[in-house]
Amino acid sequence: MAVNLDQVAALRALLAPSGWLSRSDLFAAALRRSARTPHGLLIVGTAGDEPWHMTAHLADEARLAGLAELEPTLVRWAPPPGAPAHLSVDISRLRAASRGETLLVVTGELAPAELLERVQDVRRTGATVFALDRGDPDLDGLAHEALAVPPAEAPLSFDAAQHLVSAAVGGPAPTSHRRGGQQPAGLRARLARLLDTVSGSPDMP
Repeated sequence: MAVNLDQVAALRALLAPSGWLSRSDLFAAALRRSARTPHGLLIVGTAGDEPWHMTAHLADEARLAGLAELEPTLVRWAPPPGAPAHLSVDISRLRAASRGETLLVVTGELAPAELLERVQDVRRTGATVFALDRGDPDLDGLAHEALAVPPAEAPLSFDAAQHLVSAAVGGPAPTSHRRGGQQPAGLRARLARLLDTVSGSPDMP
């Protein structure tokens, strides 16, 4: 399900009291500060879990904000022959990563040894490493900035987390708050239903 700006704003309003929203905003702000070079924001996952969604979200945000430095480059382990140029950047691109560039690792799986080795090499070149994952101590230990979305603890799905971070990178979605942070019961119920939809709740019909 595609999440529009109104849905992202509503989801942010629901999550604000949890503290998770502030962590995602801090991660997004750090990513935005780090991405200073046009086409220097590299995104990679595992061979079986390529971060298509995050790449698409960030590309949209970069376009809307007019920020070329946020335009992501998807790095793939084995792009098929004849793939379009923007989908044919292979893993060797990480060897060419340099100081001033940023690598964002996005994966819901534990990073395999080969990926960890690549990330370590990128870090040695002076590039900045970010990790958005499900809670991977090895990957998070290599990253300069990490945001873990543990399946048993986070109040939203991994895909929804990618939406929120992307929206915050391009510019925080506006939210309105009542005095004392309280929201009317009807609004809370509507936001709860929205969260169920975005997070893929099994209770949804």
